[in-house]
Amino acid sequence: MADNKRQIKAVDFFCSGGGMSCGMQQAGIEVIGGVDFDITCKETYEANIEGSRFIHADVFNLKEADLERKLKLKRNDDNLLLIGCSPCQFWSIIPTDKKKSSESKDLLKEFRRFVEYFNPGYVVVENVPGVLRRKAESGLDEFIVWLQKHNYTVHAQIHEVSNYGVPQHRKRFTLIANRITAVELSPKKRLGEKVTVGHVLGESNGFPKVKHGHRDNTEFMHSVAGLKPLNLERLAVTPKNGGTRMSYVFDRKLAVPCHYGKVDGFKDIYGRMWWDRPAPTITTKFFSISNGRFVHPEEDRAISLREGAVLQSFPKDYIFKTNSIANTARMIGNAVPPIYAKAVGESIINNHNAVQNKG
Repeated sequence: MADNKRQIKAVDFFCSGGGMSCGMQQAGIEVIGGVDFDITCKETYEANIEGSRFIHADVFNLKEADLERKLKLKRNDDNLLLIGCSPCQFWSIIPTDKKKSSESKDLLKEFRRFVEYFNPGYVVVENVPGVLRRKAESGLDEFIVWLQKHNYTVHAQIHEVSNYGVPQHRKRFTLIANRITAVELSPKKRLGEKVTVGHVLGESNGFPKVKHGHRDNTEFMHSVAGLKPLNLERLAVTPKNGGTRMSYVFDRKLAVPCHYGKVDGFKDIYGRMWWDRPAPTITTKFFSISNGRFVHPEEDRAISLREGAVLQSFPKDYIFKTNSIANTARMIGNAVPPIYAKAVGESIINNHNAVQNKG
């Protein structure tokens, strides 16, 4: 049987540090270009996505013909995949500055320009579930109608990434459009037990015990944010493996004033992860214990940068070229989990190979 995997070439719009590109490469797709307006992503992207060209551009100003020339693309190419994972803060349920993020809400519409121009064999869009809940406002409704009118079979659903081998709970909207066959493509779920925190973190998995404030200046980046004495006292009385702030909710010294005596409501902040469960959603603030259940299951500290990256399913040798904990965490938290991206890519590869083998 001929190996046709490398026939598909992809361009990753809004590529950031390369999570989607990484997974697509793992699936066997040749990623030839990544487009992003954030120049701070360039070094990280190029250090990891071998053979792909980082194009620093604002998609609002990028012309279709310019991209065609830069990457030597062909229109109506059955072997071309265009990927659009636009920044999703505006559509997220997580509280953010919507005014600041509103400038990004039309990025899907801009991505559509390139799909209409190139008419590729495949299209992938990945975003938060909110983009589906508000599909008229986001432009998703019109985009799906356009795709269907132009002979694409469209899969557009919300998926839980822990069902695909990612050691983390995270719901994502995924669109896979295919005009090569009439088959609706979807990522294949991983059989068996889910991958948990204990499967990937801990000393047995190459993460030595460290204290809060630890700095790892190697590329492994097992670096941890520092904690104030009061937070250390809180963690000292928080039970291991899933403990929460409920352990000191009636302690006037330790309880955050707005949480004192309250046993209902949001319990994850200052909480520990469980060894035997997938992690909670890794956000851009995963290095901070006050922003979610981001405390190590046993050690009195937040998870490290590398631990967050591994929970996002980045390879342990993935290199992050950034200049601070906050910038690294933002790149990691905003990423598409590579293992989930791989599952999406494999659905495309399998479909493409089936067609080629029939021929």
